[in-house]
Amino acid sequence: MAGEHPLLSTEIVNRGLTPNGPDAGSPTFSVRVRRRLPDFLQSVNLKYVRLGYHYLIKHGLYVVLLPLVVVVFGAEIGNLSREDLWRKVWEGTDYDVATLVAFFSSLVFTLCVYFMSRPRPVYLIDFACYKPSDDLKVSKAEFIEQARKSGKFDEASIEFQARILNSSGIGDETYMPKAVMAPGNCATMKEGRAEASEVMFGALDELFSRSGVRPRDVGVLVVNCSLFNPTPSLSAMIINHYKMRGSILSFNLGGMGCSAGVIALDLARDMLQANPNNYAVVVSTEAVTFNWYTGRNRSMLVPNCFFRMGCSAVLLSNRRRDFRRAKYRLEHIVRTHKGGDERSFRSVYQEEDEQRLKGLSISRDIMEVGGNAIKANITTLSPLVLPFSEQLLFLATLAFSHLFGTTPTKANTTTKAANNNNNNNLYIPDYKLAFEHFCVHAASKAVLDELQRNLGLTDANVEASRATLHRFGNTSSSSIWYELAYLEAKGSVRAGDRVWQLAFGSGFKCNSAVWKAMRTVRRTSAGPWIGCVDRYPAEL
Repeated sequence: MAGEHPLLSTEIVNRGLTPNGPDAGSPTFSVRVRRRLPDFLQSVNLKYVRLGYHYLIKHGLYVVLLPLVVVVFGAEIGNLSREDLWRKVWEGTDYDVATLVAFFSSLVFTLCVYFMSRPRPVYLIDFACYKPSDDLKVSKAEFIEQARKSGKFDEASIEFQARILNSSGIGDETYMPKAVMAPGNCATMKEGRAEASEVMFGALDELFSRSGVRPRDVGVLVVNCSLFNPTPSLSAMIINHYKMRGSILSFNLGGMGCSAGVIALDLARDMLQANPNNYAVVVSTEAVTFNWYTGRNRSMLVPNCFFRMGCSAVLLSNRRRDFRRAKYRLEHIVRTHKGGDERSFRSVYQEEDEQRLKGLSISRDIMEVGGNAIKANITTLSPLVLPFSEQLLFLATLAFSHLFGTTPTKANTTTKAANNNNNNNLYIPDYKLAFEHFCVHAASKAVLDELQRNLGLTDANVEASRATLHRFGNTSSSSIWYELAYLEAKGSVRAGDRVWQLAFGSGFKCNSAVWKAMRTVRRTSAGPWIGCVDRYPAEL
């Protein structure tokens, strides 16, 4: 138990006075004990560091060899005058036609093989996030009132959900399907299809309208929805609705949690590499209705409080002529899966309760296992994105720690604050030097607080995540796109800026996607933040 103390935090709640009895009038309070994310600075698994550098060397070898060749060639001819060089090339050597033809043929063949075999860049042309109609808005007070009127919950369950909502970081303008508070069972195939159709077609209609791309031009379609997987699939529903072409490559990912949006991106990228000159559409959503829980198990009531309606649709291209109109270029995707560990595997688990009511159970270990997955992911990502100076400092303290069991005193003041002046921690790199923008999955206020503390991020760095959680709630795998839409609505994205999307969810998985802005993205009159973006960050 002593080893768990650093992962626990305490908070005094429910202050007041004893109303009656022998102790009437005396002060009373309760102490709430919470688990925190494990401190990322305490330990770093070397295998993830090696994995990150393996990626770097694998993809960056030609960058190292090219300057080396230039240096050697320059040293060879640097001392020769123009006349000496001309004489050495043309007069000092006898060439015949066959030799020249063979040389230039080999050169052309080598260049062709190089340009044909190198991965094509993947561009993000545009994306859209669904904004439901105002009649689906629900405040926290309305949520509790409707839950009580529905007759589906006992009073203890309602009070528990009220306490969770008050500390969730969710605002009073999130969206809920009407069916969840209606009498009777809402977790039906009919209601699930109705919600999925509304959010998916709403996002795709906006995407096709803004991009000018016809549905029949799309060659790859990837849909991810964790908890609702009907037959025919959601991807088939989209193909049928838009009458897409018969040769389209379609995929439907299920049960992969809130990080599935990045997994879908990875699959779409691979499909584009195998199918040049194509468009790919990635649709990320979650069905609130189909997984609504009406029992008394508190670990299953938590998702009711956080998950809200939402959907994103992303248009990707590997056509070189789309370079000029693309918003972003995909730089890196790093995926981490901790499912080999039993606690991680069961931390987010769909099952039935004692009354055989289906729900999504959230383990008390979620903060700890999630922190371990995030730590492994960012340790692998670091060598790919961090400046050399930050990598050198990190490796130096890492080597010192493993050799001598401690680390030297750190000079970085931001890191000191994040570490609470604990000099036994590893130097954590300054990720603000690697990225201009952060889109961290808006899971909950507690998770965002811990990630901000561990990574040494500023309030501005996590503003998009907090604003998305407050305005739209936890929209699962699409939340990172609502956050990027927030940054665009604020006019924050400039040409050359780097964006880090960090998502995590059941399994337990943590996935990162890194984008580079191809141009300055101007504020538009469309998108989910129209009419409300100027209220932030004041409302947070």
